[in-house]
Amino acid sequence: MSEPQKALVDQFGRTITYVRISVTDRCDFRCVYCMSEDMEFLPRQQVLSLEEIGRIARIFRELGVEKIRLTGGEPLVRKGIVKLVEDIGGLGLDDLTMTTNGSQLPHMAHDLKAAGMDRLNISLDSLDAEKFRAITRTGDLNKVIKGIDTAVEAGFKGIKLNSVIMKNRNDHEVLDLVEFARSRGIDISFIEEMPLGEISDHTRDETFCSSDEVREIIEQRYDLIPSTADTGGPSRYFRMPDSQSKVGFISPHTHNFCGDCNRVRLTVEGRLLLCLGNEHSKDLKGLMRRYPENDEPIREAIISAMDLKPKEHHFTTDGDVQILRFMNMTGG
Repeated sequence: MSEPQKALVDQFGRTITYVRISVTDRCDFRCVYCMSEDMEFLPRQQVLSLEEIGRIARIFRELGVEKIRLTGGEPLVRKGIVKLVEDIGGLGLDDLTMTTNGSQLPHMAHDLKAAGMDRLNISLDSLDAEKFRAITRTGDLNKVIKGIDTAVEAGFKGIKLNSVIMKNRNDHEVLDLVEFARSRGIDISFIEEMPLGEISDHTRDETFCSSDEVREIIEQRYDLIPSTADTGGPSRYFRMPDSQSKVGFISPHTHNFCGDCNRVRLTVEGRLLLCLGNEHSKDLKGLMRRYPENDEPIREAIISAMDLKPKEHHFTTDGDVQILRFMNMTGG
């Protein structure tokens, strides 16, 4: 492969080195903050093929991208995902990672590691089986915990738990979740709920729990010392003096991370989203299907799309929904 060209710079001088690629909108869970209970998923012809995903990953790599995260929906329900990981893993990235709900990890973690996956982010919002079922609507906590332990056993470069904290839902479990991560020597990030998609389970203003509130809970038991750790994403990390586990905070509302944003997203429909909180996008699927043998129009479209990347998003915590697409349509 030719030497990467540093070409992806937006109008605010930010260099894009990180792409999140959604491989499916489907999921075996129905998390209350992510999608509606009765989802209608995309027909097959509307989603990118695995070959198209592999092609676009290669083009991004040639444009200087150093990190790719595979997301969904739940990426591990996509047939052929391990082969895709193998193909993208051969591109010479600094980091290949995946966000997963963990349900498929008991039988897939070792295969993913062997295929070249570097790191995993595993969603875990509760350690109470009934509460976990209520939040995910369909999830089996025991299976997810087994998946986490299998991933630890497989020896990934890094494993991090992601927990969306909602007031009066699971905020009382913050310390238990930290203890769970510490007991396995893995990291954990706490995420403020994002206003994506109209949901029926709750109103987001009543459940919003800020990163500062979560941090105060943790500091009742542990000292949190600012860390220089950086995985290329939006988490601000802290370390604890008596543990190798780090605690991160992703705070789209209260500590806007837009100033040094280095990310863009590709939806499973092939839309290049320039910002999680805006609808600015460019259709790459149409170009790929129009030019199956010529990468240059796709490269030019990606480079020109950088001018569409906004300076920042404008999420609110009052229950207002700025973006109608659900998180499973966006890519986690």
